[in-house]
Amino acid sequence: VVQGAEPLFFLDYMATGKLDVDAGCELIAGVAEGCRQAGCALIGGETAEMPGLYGPGHYDLAGFAVGAVERNRVLGGDAAKPGDVILGIASSGLHSNGFSLVRRIVEDNGFDYAQAAPFDDSLSLGRALLQPTRIYVQSCLKALAAGGVNGFAHITGGGLLENIPRALPSGLTAVIDAKAWPLPAVFGWLAETGGVMPLEMARTFNCGIGMAVLAAPEAASNVEAALSKAGETVIPIGTVIEASGGEDAVLLENL
Repeated sequence: VVQGAEPLFFLDYMATGKLDVDAGCELIAGVAEGCRQAGCALIGGETAEMPGLYGPGHYDLAGFAVGAVERNRVLGGDAAKPGDVILGIASSGLHSNGFSLVRRIVEDNGFDYAQAAPFDDSLSLGRALLQPTRIYVQSCLKALAAGGVNGFAHITGGGLLENIPRALPSGLTAVIDAKAWPLPAVFGWLAETGGVMPLEMARTFNCGIGMAVLAAPEAASNVEAALSKAGETVIPIGTVIEASGGEDAVLLENL
């Protein structure tokens, strides 16, 4: 969807030592729900049993999607212009990124995944950390239909610092105001408990922004309205400027 394509179908792959039917059904049901949210068909996949490679209770999951977009409507990372407004769409949590660091923080500080989350006592720590990733496909397609979208950046591994540049041509810089949105409690807890510096947080986690949308200034209000109507929480978080010599592709202010 960050290239402007609508997902058509998805195939999954599951590998394990010995298939646990109940666990397998639960996992594939989750894949099917993700496909439902994205509006694409789950048309098949493969389940492989390899006892020589996987221990009891261990498994791998993988998959891929195929989408379609008219060639002249592809978002190739070269459409952004100085003055574009950057709209941030709220994340639902960690979004499956940065878990090597998360596990280290949990283990080094003696936390139990079954205990109440220190930042949300209504959930266990494990459940709070594993909030499902929000799928932005339908809302992003509606934003595209509103017109004026010059780029999307899905904030995955690499956080804000390494993903937003994917939507920028050379010579442009994204200026992000880190105070434009409240830092969700899970990220504040990780930063404080793990002693993680703000710049490293922004390089590792989404920090509450799961998708960034670059919109032409005259279209930004319509794009924001389309995203909000689709159920997203949208926050203007920055602008695109011309880069002067030596500037990074992303400048974080008020970090």
